[in-house]
Amino acid sequence: MAVSVFIARRIDAGLFAQVHEQVFDAPVDAHLLERFLAADHLHIAVAVDRDLMIGICSGVIHHSPDRPDSFWITRLAVAPPWRRLGIGTRLVMTASDHARRLGCHEIAAMALPEDAGVPAFWDSLRWTRTGTGAGLVSCPL
Repeated sequence: MAVSVFIARRIDAGLFAQVHEQVFDAPVDAHLLERFLAADHLHIAVAVDRDLMIGICSGVIHHSPDRPDSFWITRLAVAPPWRRLGIGTRLVMTASDHARRLGCHEIAAMALPEDAGVPAFWDSLRWTRTGTGAGLVSCPL
């Protein structure tokens, strides 16, 4: 199985026509996809097995008046048949490298502790738990 992981751009919009049903909450809307891919502050790493999108790591660049830019992961999903194969790690690393190239100094995500395996996943990446309750995790870039 040769899964490709990369940052999707507008030219890659056609790849979103074949997405495993458990990657997004609903079918991809062409208009919303175009708007997402055109936005400078929104980014998405995708995992593709042959012609099927089987995972994503999307996020937003957060600008603040008192801190350097950071990248916030808003969704990380890998379809069940491809879980525990390192694809989630590859997606996060691809997003991290991209964020670093864009000048971000930190990457963060909400890691809900009630989701089975989620804390262990972020621990395996050596991310720091910076919050309580909701489970904020981050990593300097």
